Amino acid sequence: MPKNIITPGHSPKLTKVHKLSIAGIATLGAAALAFTATPSGAHTTTNDAAVSQAPVAFGQQPIKDVKASITDQMAGASLKAQSIAAKKTADAAVVKKNAEAARKATAAKAVQQARVKEQAASRSVQRVQFETVAAKSYTNNLDGWIHESLDIMKKHKIPGSYHGLYKNIMRESSGNPRAINDWDINAINGIPSKGLLQVIPPTFKAYHVAGTSWNIYDPVANITAACNYAADKYGSMDNVNSAY
Repeated sequence: MPKNIITPGHSPKLTKVHKLSIAGIATLGAAALAFTATPSGAHTTTNDAAVSQAPVAFGQQPIKDVKASITDQMAGASLKAQSIAAKKTADAAVVKKNAEAARKATAAKAVQQARVKEQAASRSVQRVQFETVAAKSYTNNLDGWIHESLDIMKKHKIPGSYHGLYKNIMRESSGNPRAINDWDINAINGIPSKGLLQVIPPTFKAYHVAGTSWNIYDPVANITAACNYAADKYGSMDNVNSAY
């Protein structure tokens, strides 16, 4: 029977050679496992292979921090966008306010200019009217005296017409402003009638019209005072057809 053949019923007896062979095979197997677990291109030892096979634990906190950082950045961007939008709104409001203020200022200026022009035009009209009145002249004769007296009478609301004045002047003095009556009762009493409408001095003084001369022989002053007296006594010089 050959040596080293295990027969049933007998325990094998390992020689020294057998023990060394088994140990070598075990070592080669462990090395093969370590080489298989090591990434390509990496150099490691048997101890490193053992460490690399340990379970790897991944923490959760860094992931949370990353999420929080992204959220903060998004919130910051949102706030910045809101700030820009608010600034644009505020700027638009300022522009609108300034435009409204400018419009009101322009309108106010236009109103002021219109008022100034209106006042200037009014003063111009008044000046023209004044100059027209001031420039009006009357002829130095009976016709001119009557017309000037009628204008003064109109201002003082004294009634009378050109015809009424003319007919009484012609009857009383024939149109002579220096005429004087030295023969009637008034003359006898020392107060003779004088002027175009033969007015006695007391009557002339009592019915004198403002704006005319105090000289009883002044044609306009004499006519106007006499017409003022006739309006008081007879309603108008037009109603006088004889000595009055």
